[in-house]
Amino acid sequence: MHDINRLYRYKSLLLSRHAVPTEELMVALDISIATLKRDLVKLRERLNIPVVYDRLQGGYRLEAGHERRELPGLWLTSGELVALATLQQLLAELAPGLLSDKLLPLRERLARLLHDIDLDSAVLAQRVRIVHAGRRQLPPAAFETVAGATLARRRLLLHHFNRATGETRERVVSPQQLVHYRDNWYLDAWCHLRAGLRSFAVDALTHCSQLEDAAFEMDPQELRTATQASYGIFSGPPAAHALLRFSPERARWVAQESWHPEQQGSWQADGSYLLRLPYSDDRELLGDILRHGPDCVVLEPDELRARVESALRQTLAAYR
Repeated sequence: MHDINRLYRYKSLLLSRHAVPTEELMVALDISIATLKRDLVKLRERLNIPVVYDRLQGGYRLEAGHERRELPGLWLTSGELVALATLQQLLAELAPGLLSDKLLPLRERLARLLHDIDLDSAVLAQRVRIVHAGRRQLPPAAFETVAGATLARRRLLLHHFNRATGETRERVVSPQQLVHYRDNWYLDAWCHLRAGLRSFAVDALTHCSQLEDAAFEMDPQELRTATQASYGIFSGPPAAHALLRFSPERARWVAQESWHPEQQGSWQADGSYLLRLPYSDDRELLGDILRHGPDCVVLEPDELRARVESALRQTLAAYR
């Protein structure tokens, strides 16, 4: 039995009665008196477990006042420790710098606990690889400010660089939610300049500061409808529904993919796959259709079909 797993066994034993005799602990855990003494030192010094020996009752118990409380310390199985350490690495990758300082004490404690189950945290990091595609550089200071204001429910003063127009505009917004989408972070916020919901790429914020004014709160149902009713990152109610046909070869992948919560898919007799989904802005959908090349054909609507055909003609012309 690993040391850490054996230490977890003390939890049920110590809560089973007021005091547990030495011999009973040794038999239940199949350990020697020397191992028992080492375990007690670990329980008290490493996990801060208030275990004392009661001479009157002839056994070990928790200090008075702790009998009915959950034991302090990190009572996790070895599998849960590995999962937590993996999640910690994922958090660091998703938002570098945001929680690194705050997670440092936990990271150090996890490293000690993982060592007890014969697993090096450095080895774990080598075995869990996170691959990013298209991730843009995220300014940690801007992300922390945005995240802090979103949680504190305060307004933000933003300088947002619009990559489409090349212009930077100052705005006051009320943050509603942070969204991690396709390896990048976005802020869904009520824009007081436009009096409507807008989505801002956090990496496009050249300056941001938290204001003292309370954030305007959108109705939760309206927010969900505005941000989740249509395809991709673009907000707004659906303007149309796209019907796409994927070749039999590509269908084996697409049929297992989730493009939208309200998508409808169906297999065809020739092995192709039809996918119908709502969208409000065709820019992102257009890019996803084009990346499938000849394996994806737009059947509906005619406007989207024409947009894809025009993009393909322009692409071909660029190679002539």
